[in-house]
Amino acid sequence: MEDKMVALVSGANKGLGKQVAKELVDHGYIVLVGSRNLANGQRAAEEIGEGASAIELDVTDAISIAKAAEQVSSEFGRLDLLVNNAAIIQSGRYASGQEVIRASAASVAPLDEIRAVFETNVFGALAVTRAMLPLIRSSSSGRIVNVSSGVGSLTLNSDPNFPFRSHFGVTYPASKTALNAMTLALAIELENTGIKVRAVSPSYTATAINDFQGTDSVEVGARPLVLAALDMESPTGSFTGPEGPWPW
Repeated sequence: MEDKMVALVSGANKGLGKQVAKELVDHGYIVLVGSRNLANGQRAAEEIGEGASAIELDVTDAISIAKAAEQVSSEFGRLDLLVNNAAIIQSGRYASGQEVIRASAASVAPLDEIRAVFETNVFGALAVTRAMLPLIRSSSSGRIVNVSSGVGSLTLNSDPNFPFRSHFGVTYPASKTALNAMTLALAIELENTGIKVRAVSPSYTATAINDFQGTDSVEVGARPLVLAALDMESPTGSFTGPEGPWPW
């Protein structure tokens, strides 16, 4: 067990997170399946099989984060890979994807809605990273992968020909822009430590976060995430998608 890499994937009880956890187990990792609800995480870990175990982790709850860090420390003493996957697209007040897009416009988006999305997608990812960073520093090959999205790219959205440009708003898309900024800030801060910090976008995957409107399966969607998670050699501070580097 001591020779196996240890990974923690937040929001891993379903969807992309669960698929990433499964593939990491297939690559010989011990994977902690992060889930706000421990029972849901335990079910997912059982379905993934040997090598996966559940860990209760609510990325918006400081006590939950601290307890998770204590558990990782006591059980393993280090963390080789952190995948910040937990995210929401909205707080739950809207019924359809089109409603979410319309309600994300800068002129109308409720401030409490923006705060709720940022609390999970940005502040939650940063809080988990800070709590786990001492454990990541104890690894000889520490890596942090933040699950981003092409819809957060300012460069792409500045292009009138970008097909998702009209969807750019101040809730989910802007939260991924902020997550990218956090990724780069961490990468710059940690670049002399050897810890790799990367932002990675899956393909347009059919999951609960988009009402299963995505065009790709979770297996396809998870591919760039797993490649980045396993990559110990490429430079830190990158933003990549399914076909390679993406502009910030």
